[in-house]
This record gives sequence, C-alpha cells and structure tokens, in this order.
Amino acid sequence: MSAATAPVDLRGERWRLRVRNARDFGRRYARRTDGVVGLAILLVFVVLAALPNVFVGALETATTASGTALEPPSLTHLLGTDGLGRDMLNQTVHGARISLTIGLLATLITILLGAVIGIVSGFRGGRIDNVLMRLTDFFLILPTFVLAVLLAPIILDIVGDDAEIAGIKAKLIVIVVVIGLTSWASTARIIRAQTLSVKERMFVDRARVIGSGPGHIMRRHILPNVTNLIVANTVLTFAAAIFTETTLAFIGLGDPFAPSWGQLLNAAQAIGAPSLGAWWYIVPPATCVVLVILAFTLVGNALDDIMNPKTAGRR
Repeated sequence: MSAATAPVDLRGERWRLRVRNARDFGRRYARRTDGVVGLAILLVFVVLAALPNVFVGALETATTASGTALEPPSLTHLLGTDGLGRDMLNQTVHGARISLTIGLLATLITILLGAVIGIVSGFRGGRIDNVLMRLTDFFLILPTFVLAVLLAPIILDIVGDDAEIAGIKAKLIVIVVVIGLTSWASTARIIRAQTLSVKERMFVDRARVIGSGPGHIMRRHILPNVTNLIVANTVLTFAAAIFTETTLAFIGLGDPFAPSWGQLLNAAQAIGAPSLGAWWYIVPPATCVVLVILAFTLVGNALDDIMNPKTAGRR
C-alpha cells in the first residue's frame, strides 16, 4: 500500500513545491514598485491590442474616415484626425495590435536562436563553441539597426511586395524575420555564460555517468536551469524589438496599409505634420512606443533582480 501511494505523494509534493515557489515569486514581485507599474502598463496595451474593435470600433480606412484631414483634438475625435481624416485614437489603438504582434514574433525568433546557440555553444565547447561564438561576435559587432536596414529590402525583394504568409503581408513578415535574425547575438552570449556554469554542476556529471546523451542533458538539465535567465532576457528583448520595428516602419520599410505605431509616424512625417503644427498626429503613437518600451524595461529589470539576486547588488 505504501509503495502504491508513494508516487502519488511524490507528485503531490512536487505540486505543492511549485505552488509555494509561485506564491513566493508573486510576493517578491509585488514588492517591486517598478515591476508592478510596468506590468500594469503592459496589461493595458495587451487588452487594447486584443480587443481594439470593442474600444474604438473597426479600423478606419481612407474610405471610412470619420472626419476631415488633420482635425485637432475635440469631443468627436479625442486625439484628432490624420491626413486622411481617420480618427487618431482608432489608428493608435489598432496600431498596438500590429506593433505588439511584430514585437512578439520577432522576440520569439530572437530568443529561440539565442537560447539554442548559447546552450549548444556553452555545453559542447571546442570547435563548435569557437565557430558559434565567432558568428555571434560578427552579429554583435555590426549595429543591429544598420544590418536590419540592409537586410529588409533584400529579403523583401526576394519574397515580393504582394506576397502573404498565413494571411500576413510579406512586409510585416520581413520586419519580424529581420529583427529576429539581427538581435539574437547578445542573448546567445548571456545564455552561453550561464550554460558554462551549469554544465560543471554535480547533477550534470551524474547524467553523463548514467549514459545520458548531449541532447538529453541539454534539454532536461541545462535548459531548466537557464530558463529564468531566458525569461528575464525575453522581456528586455521585446522592448528592443518594439523599438526596432517602429524605427524600420518610420523609415518606410513597413506596410502602409497596416497602421503600426512606426507606420503612423512615417505617415505624419510624409505629410509634414510637424511643420503644419499637427502635433496630435505624432504624439499618440510616439507616446505609446515610449510607454511600452519603458514598461518592458521596468518588468525586465524587476524579473532580473528577482531571478538573479546577484545583479541587484551591482545596480
């Protein structure tokens, strides 16, 4: 009977341990004012991005514009209108979905590449480590934005302007891929450094002794012990991805029919909004970019300090 109930008790103990760890993490995070503020800001933007039609209605186009060109803020249009008479609040809220989606997809590519390369490089060592780190150094030396500007038109020319992938315009996919391919190097370096430390621990040696292969060790022993670092780095990478997407769209590499925040700023520049005094065409999307980047930075710093207490003492 005891033998039969032992596995159940073990699973229950593991579950209780996870619950205690989650509660402890929640309490420590709640004590971080910066993390709470950042998370609150992010939740607001996530809700807006998930349900834009509920808050501002369907996306306005040139044919469905509800006002005239460059109307200043009023009770009818709280944030004014753009150069085509479209409500700026409508455009800005719908732009949140596009900007955050691009940032999320680009971050996933960045973290996936960085984590895989960092873990493999740190664990395998030798020639594999040398080759992967020289490749990483190459991407670290080249400025991310400059490399993105060079790659974006090349990839877009290969794919084609009118192409679609899973219903998403090629221009947006290109921005996602370009950001992901040019931003993984720093993540790989960070994960490799942690992997070098983890692979020297006793439980990794025991796994080698019982015959576990490199793939199994990296998946079952290395990855869980660098997950905290990956999570904290993901949040900061998301902020960088949003900024890069905004910059690429601002210089004209975005999709003019997809009102991301960068695309709205590009349209404002093209119509000469600054010289016309139409500040309401610039301030809403620019403010959103600043708030989202600030929020991700606050959350990322809070997570980094909680998951890696040693970093808190150096700040």
